[in-house]
Amino acid sequence: MNILHPMLGMIALSGLLILVLLASRLAPIIKYWGNLQFAEHSEDLRPQLPKPLRLITENYNHIFEQPTLFFATCAYIYMAGQTDALHVVFAWAYVGLRLLHTITQVTLNNVTLRVTCFATSSAFLVAMIVREVLKFF
Repeated sequence: MNILHPMLGMIALSGLLILVLLASRLAPIIKYWGNLQFAEHSEDLRPQLPKPLRLITENYNHIFEQPTLFFATCAYIYMAGQTDALHVVFAWAYVGLRLLHTITQVTLNNVTLRVTCFATSSAFLVAMIVREVLKFF
């Protein structure tokens, strides 16, 4: 069991979302080519995008927020030699729930399901952190 495998899963999800974001932005970039200065800041462009493209952008932002703590936690667990079956299960649960959160946000955007995925994935992440902190006592 390797805690790095769920990390790679989260990295792959992040990479996939980068590709989706780039692909979704291609048409607006072509449309406004030569006149892109109005979109100097993403908050200037976002209101002009259709809702499905805004949802992709919002999820892209989400995938680079809390998951950074997940990466740090997994790296710490690995470097400290603390990997065990429960950490790996929690890490895969985190990744699976973040995947479900992403799919939900960029398709249905069902906020109840998104919040459930977010809260549950957060609980798994916090449980991993608490398990490590408790090893000091």
